[in-house]
Amino acid sequence: MGDVHIETEISEIPSSSHQVGNFSSNCYLLEVHGHQRKHLVCGDAVTNTSLLKDALGFHSLMDDIVTHLLTLASYASHQFIQFIEDLVVRDVNRCSKDLGVVFSERHPRTVLEGKTSELGEELLVNTRCEVVENNYSYGSVPIFFQGLMLPLFSLRFTWRLALYSWKQSFSYIRGIQVQVRSIISRLRKTLRGSCDDIGWLQCTPGVAPVEDGTPRFLELLAGIRNGEHKLPNSFVYLLIPGLFSNHGPLYFVGAKRFFSKMGLACHIAKIHSEASVEHNAWELKQYIEELYWGSGKRVMLLGHSKGGVDAAAALSVYWSDLKDKVAGLALVQSPYGGTPLASDILREGQIADKETRRIMEFLICKLIKGDIRALDDLTYEKRKEFIMKHKLPENIPLISFHSEASIAPGVLATMTHIAHAELPWLPFPNFGNEEPDSFGRQVPVVIPLSAAMAVCALHLQLRYGEKSDGLVTCRDAEVPGSVVVRPDQKLDHAWMVYSSRKTNPSEPDACEMCEALLTQLVELGETKQGERKQSGK
Repeated sequence: MGDVHIETEISEIPSSSHQVGNFSSNCYLLEVHGHQRKHLVCGDAVTNTSLLKDALGFHSLMDDIVTHLLTLASYASHQFIQFIEDLVVRDVNRCSKDLGVVFSERHPRTVLEGKTSELGEELLVNTRCEVVENNYSYGSVPIFFQGLMLPLFSLRFTWRLALYSWKQSFSYIRGIQVQVRSIISRLRKTLRGSCDDIGWLQCTPGVAPVEDGTPRFLELLAGIRNGEHKLPNSFVYLLIPGLFSNHGPLYFVGAKRFFSKMGLACHIAKIHSEASVEHNAWELKQYIEELYWGSGKRVMLLGHSKGGVDAAAALSVYWSDLKDKVAGLALVQSPYGGTPLASDILREGQIADKETRRIMEFLICKLIKGDIRALDDLTYEKRKEFIMKHKLPENIPLISFHSEASIAPGVLATMTHIAHAELPWLPFPNFGNEEPDSFGRQVPVVIPLSAAMAVCALHLQLRYGEKSDGLVTCRDAEVPGSVVVRPDQKLDHAWMVYSSRKTNPSEPDACEMCEALLTQLVELGETKQGERKQSGK
């Protein structure tokens, strides 16, 4: 019953003679006569019916409901096909008009005479075939598809918009991933610090081994404390201060007075301590030559902290000019291989590296009128680059002195060292027994240097597991091929250059240790000279 009813309803659907049916079975006849054109389209289409009204009357059986739903779907599909066919018919009409214009332009004589010759018919057929096969173009768009341009353009615009949205989303996600990876890399580099750099010089293949000279140093130190002074007067002794020594005017002053009382020619190098290593190496080269040509004696060098690095750079770069003028070099607590504090502050690629560098540039360059390269040259990266490029001469006597700072709880609360501040505006009288001050008036200022060095040494011990004097680790202070002195006394980095408020008569002071180091350096030079003579024979 359901099938008979469906067939009855479909047969009642009227057909329209002006609609287009099956597009694949359509035939198009184009005739040109004067300016008259006719277009014949064969086919039937499904038009409006009363199926919706009839469908609402059946509610009893499930089969009737499904049947009417199918009928409604068929009706909607026919309506959609009819809409597409209307667009195609409109394009065909437009094609016919354009074809007539083109044909009239190509053969005006045939059109004006109203005659249909064989040549005209042949041209008409060829033109029609060209239109069908090549989708005759008007402008740059096929005429058959001009009616579909709006929906096609909308579809293409929607597709491009979706692709652009996806690309932007992926680009945004990739940017977030890059930022997260950069933060993780910076965090790892910050936490890693100088773990892979400390002691790199001893791990480098081909470096000369060091020799332990601590026993001989302790023997010489004990003899000096007993009044046995063996330091000869055949040399000029040059003390080279370290970083920030220009702001501690009495840097090495106690040691110079100690040697001057012994009748020895001793000088403190007047260099810009906050300058770069390369600049100070040139200054020291000129200073050594002046001392040598002025006294006729070779120069014995003792450099503290960065002063030892500057002196070693002068010998490495200008050894051809200084080989007959320098007798030896003692590096006292010098970061010859670098220092983790400078590297951790100025290392690139870690968290807040640019901000930290700007702060240090303000402190060193603006506040104390120095050069940021003075600190940058003490980083592991710069020291590796310089040492690999400039080697120390092999036949020069070298001594490396390093110590370990005490990190006992009592030291953290002490204020044991005395520094000096320059106050040129204070009218202090000169009683005649004091040396004239070329830098202005200085007053002693008690500074908790021991506590500061103890905190730094504790930091390096906990973070890297390395022993240090507070600024320089013991392994980085050992120069390859040198005689290493490791005192058993707990000494921080500032102990060798600044006096202490409390002195223990049973322990040696900094001046006696400097004398012991220079005495051992003289002995080492004599030993090397004897070996060269024996090898020459």
